[in-house]
Amino acid sequence: MSNTRFIFGFHAITSRLRQNPESIKEILIDAARDDQRARTLIQLAESRKIRLLPCDSAKLSAITDSERHQGVVASIDSARSHIGLDDVLDTLTGPARLLVLDGIQDPHNLGACLRVADAFGVHAVIAPKDRAVGLTATVYKVSSGAADTVPYIAVTNLARTLNQLKERNIWIFGTAEDAEYDLTHFPIQGAVAWVLGSEEKGLRRLTRESCDQLVRIPMQGSIESLNVAVSAGICLFETHRQQSLV
Repeated sequence: MSNTRFIFGFHAITSRLRQNPESIKEILIDAARDDQRARTLIQLAESRKIRLLPCDSAKLSAITDSERHQGVVASIDSARSHIGLDDVLDTLTGPARLLVLDGIQDPHNLGACLRVADAFGVHAVIAPKDRAVGLTATVYKVSSGAADTVPYIAVTNLARTLNQLKERNIWIFGTAEDAEYDLTHFPIQGAVAWVLGSEEKGLRRLTRESCDQLVRIPMQGSIESLNVAVSAGICLFETHRQQSLV
């Protein structure tokens, strides 16, 4: 199986050039673009000694299966992008802050979750290898570069991974509509991993049972559930707010 995949859009590729240029094989750029944004990216790529290939917009659309590539596409060696959970946790100097996503299959939702994770200082996003979307070109685009700044770690067995986090003294908090505890009255200190399920199905049974505590987001309107990225943002903001007061 090939390790090559594609990311597109100026933000995602610029972030990759700054964070992990060794993983970039080459960059294809619309030959018709001669604006400052394109010139800046070209200069950055040349400084990293990345091969640049001019081409037409139609080819970029065919490669990405999208019209929203902004005229720039990069081929990535995904084998050089791998990072493990231990690699993240063993290098932390403070309490871990993790986001665990159970069964998220919409690339737009995953991309938005990565943006939220970056905004609130999450050290890694964890998800199962199966029944999850993974890092696609659309995810990279929607994440606006966050897919390059927040490690995304796909695991074989999510319940086992959660138990491993517990062994490292990380609290596992899951979200559920029927939870006893209200987020606004729930103390959040130390190392924590927030676990969120899909908007349609919520947490799977084993994932739910692996949580130390279930917490609900208080809702006052007629809508019963929130988009997973919105829920993640609320939980992570409250975590940041409480821990900033310590």
